[in-house]
Amino acid sequence: MGRAMEKPAIEGGRPARETKIYYGHQYIDEADVAAVTEVLRHHDLTCGPKIKELEDKLCSLTGAKYAVACSSGTAALHIACLAAGVGEGDEVITTPVTFAASANCALYCGARPVFADIDPETYNIDPHMVEEAVTDRTRAVVAVDYTGQSVAIDPLREICRKHGLTLIEDGAHVIGTKYKGRYNGSLSDMTTFSFHPVKTVTGGEGGAVLTNEESLYKKLLLYRSHGITRDAGLMEHEPDGPWYYEQIDLGFNYRMTDIQAALIISQLDKLPMFSRRRKEIVARYNEAFGRLPQLYVQREIPESDTTRHLYILRIVPEKLTIGRRQFFDALAAENVCCNVHYIPTYYFPYYEKMGYHRGLCPNAEKLYEEILSLPLYYAMTDEDVESVIEAVTKIAVYYGIK
Repeated sequence: MGRAMEKPAIEGGRPARETKIYYGHQYIDEADVAAVTEVLRHHDLTCGPKIKELEDKLCSLTGAKYAVACSSGTAALHIACLAAGVGEGDEVITTPVTFAASANCALYCGARPVFADIDPETYNIDPHMVEEAVTDRTRAVVAVDYTGQSVAIDPLREICRKHGLTLIEDGAHVIGTKYKGRYNGSLSDMTTFSFHPVKTVTGGEGGAVLTNEESLYKKLLLYRSHGITRDAGLMEHEPDGPWYYEQIDLGFNYRMTDIQAALIISQLDKLPMFSRRRKEIVARYNEAFGRLPQLYVQREIPESDTTRHLYILRIVPEKLTIGRRQFFDALAAENVCCNVHYIPTYYFPYYEKMGYHRGLCPNAEKLYEEILSLPLYYAMTDEDVESVIEAVTKIAVYYGIK
């Protein structure tokens, strides 16, 4: 912090550090390597015992009754929509501040995504905007736990109950977070997880859907694996041998391998320490950036005990002489490699061709113009964290309006 008043590196000053800090990175230890190696030496590489072990572990962690592991977070969202009965002509309400999969899952089912605006302080979908977006065609709400902070589950559940909708919680960011003292994963009709490498817990890829409803669970199992069953109770014809199975619905090959499952199981053993370290980094960031009038710190609702996947830095444009792009470039010159999460989904050409246009969600669009994702991952050292703080502070002060 001692060089905070120096020129930023982009203006000829010294960078905060000589080596790059990236915005996200997985942490793999020897226990993870051993877990994967064990599977590689085993008979079952897929559809084996590690899948059930992972599903049981996710249920134990979250309190959900059922879990269905699948190939990705996107696959999880797709089969969740199918299990909810989303189909041709339906509408699914979601947020534009998310990865495209949160809306694409509706399109996969022949439905139309409807975008509801966000709370401008928490950045999560605003329940009041969800209520206003409900029509007689609405079938489900896909509520994204953006950055790892829980959405306002109770108000969203009440809206869904009143209108007969399914609440699908897109929990790609949320593993390790609690809402009112209970882990996210058992609180909505269905919750989806992602195990992409930049997430808190990774399998390289992979996803899961958690639910407390047996009827949904059985549908999820079918949609994960081609709509095929070996359960005689679900078959229409008498089995003619132990090899017999039937396709009773149209499903997909969304299975997870035992290799991925073994890695995720091992990673879940480290979730408490992953969560603790991420909270330490977030607290340090909040303390430092909360003192700078040029920056806005994301508000957290009291109900959410958050394990944050992303740390969003929001600039206050009227208190800076530069915009977000210039701030981004200045941080890169300091060897702090940021990202932006996310471009509003309906900005993409594919959505524009379907008739979506800018201006639909003013809060989300303003947020997009002002945010950066700072480095946040378990293996960051205290020195890394202080280097990020030094770089951000130097730029904010140097370009701040006096």
